[in-house]
Amino acid sequence: MATSHTASTALGARDPSPTLPDPGECRITEGIAGRGMWASEGRTACGDVGHAHAQTRTKAVRGSRRILLGALALPLAGAAAGSPQQRPFEIGAEPTPQGRIDELVFGRLQELGIRPAHPCSDAVFVRRVHLDVIGTLPTAQEARDFLLDRDPDKRRALIERLLEREEFADYWALKWADLLRIKAEFPINLWPNAVQTYQRWIRTCIAENVPYDELAREMLTASGSCFRVPPVNFWRAAQDHDPDTLARAVALTFMGTRAEGWPEERLAGMAAFFDQVGFKSTGEWKEEIVFFDPSKGHAGADAGARRSAVFPDGTPAAITPDQDPRQVFADWLITPENPWFARSIANRVWYWLQGRGIVHEPDDLRPDNPAVEPELLDWLARELVAADWDLKHLFRLILSSQTWQLSSIPRDDDPRAEAHFAYYPVRRLSAEVLIDALCQITGTTEEYQSAIPEPYTFVPEERRSITLADGSITSPFLEMFGRPPRDTGLESERNDQPTVAQRLHLLNSSHVRRKIEESRRLGALIRSARAPRVAAARLYLSILSRFPTPEELEVLQSYLAEGTVTPREGAIDLVWALINSSEFLYRH
Repeated sequence: MATSHTASTALGARDPSPTLPDPGECRITEGIAGRGMWASEGRTACGDVGHAHAQTRTKAVRGSRRILLGALALPLAGAAAGSPQQRPFEIGAEPTPQGRIDELVFGRLQELGIRPAHPCSDAVFVRRVHLDVIGTLPTAQEARDFLLDRDPDKRRALIERLLEREEFADYWALKWADLLRIKAEFPINLWPNAVQTYQRWIRTCIAENVPYDELAREMLTASGSCFRVPPVNFWRAAQDHDPDTLARAVALTFMGTRAEGWPEERLAGMAAFFDQVGFKSTGEWKEEIVFFDPSKGHAGADAGARRSAVFPDGTPAAITPDQDPRQVFADWLITPENPWFARSIANRVWYWLQGRGIVHEPDDLRPDNPAVEPELLDWLARELVAADWDLKHLFRLILSSQTWQLSSIPRDDDPRAEAHFAYYPVRRLSAEVLIDALCQITGTTEEYQSAIPEPYTFVPEERRSITLADGSITSPFLEMFGRPPRDTGLESERNDQPTVAQRLHLLNSSHVRRKIEESRRLGALIRSARAPRVAAARLYLSILSRFPTPEELEVLQSYLAEGTVTPREGAIDLVWALINSSEFLYRH
């Protein structure tokens, strides 16, 4: 990717992924709703189309808008037949290994006869690394500064800066909150005040880069008040408090496996470690104490003997009567030799950044679901242990690799290419990241609410979605775009697959229209621009994190030259077109 807009090439000679929605869908809604975006008659399923605005725009204007959107979409629609020199998404050079990750991945691809994708361009990198590391779109100034930076080490330097940003702790606390089922209401029922203290503790651990083994031990062995000892809420977040359910929660979270598929005796052996986890209420509203209860854990009223605890690898555990079995289990789990602990989190981090696990799904480690690259997974696990369980070390290794920095444009039709990481997988922005991006671009806010108003459920409007602690606090947008309910802790709870309702909402809803048309930030940006080309460059940097290509500028100039829209209306149309583009809606 060139470092200035004067050297930019035409918009992608190839579509970032053949699975992306046809950009033609973004032109008008006639194929779905039977009329153009600004039609004045009726309403769509997603809300008021906007009668007042429609009355000010003629049919000729709507026709011009369709031409604009169609012209901007054509390069993407015809991408597959493009030439190598027209690729703002990638660099034409062959990828070269930058470390052990690349040696292992590229070596395996060579064995399979699969060509890895070209390296991604700077414009793709700056957007991708912001979204993947801090869940936040780069600002126009951040994107511009990076693109114009001539330092050959600028990618590594940006990775380091992002790992230290406040948003890093916010975003990864969100990821962990999904996994740990941090939710006040049914069916988890942590209650709002416990949610706040638990999520705040998780975020603090991430911000302070607490070693992963310490984080796990804290949660597994904690006792005390759910308000005053935050990690005890790990046990309270299980839907039931019986030992089998607790064992399944531990296995899913820290071993990356689904214990409900185990033989009955194996699950019973692990559940015995949690027979003596006690729960009791206090006089304080919604407070609960989690504690080691030596009186519990007998096999039956007449048996008079505690059932035997057996580690998941089949080794019997030796536990004295006055010893909390949870501590014994934690000692076994967090050892470097444990076959699950380091490998499961290494696989999960890889999945979070790469979009696909080395073992896939990332919470389904089992013998008959082997790793596609077992040597890579074992190496990452060893690196984590050698770094004293520093998760940021894994982030640096993966983000600095050529594998993660590959383009999203595959060079081979081999169906094995995706599973073996031959290119970066295209994924729709998650619900929280997408609404935060729209608010950032437009300078607007969102309203979030809980279905059950209780203390600690009021959310200030300026709060970003990725900072929401409670899975019970939501909005219609988050629900529509697949935010997980946080009921099970499975990664599959989050649904990032596009739907017709989502497309209609972005195309037609008054919610999105008001954000664009009433945006003071966009209005100030447009008014301060010396010329339409300057305004277009700023909008492209704000929304797509790149400069517009010469061809795109020509399309915009022709659109404005028709005289059917004012410069402000033309800029609003451009914003609408860009946020409905696949390039904006997807990680690529």
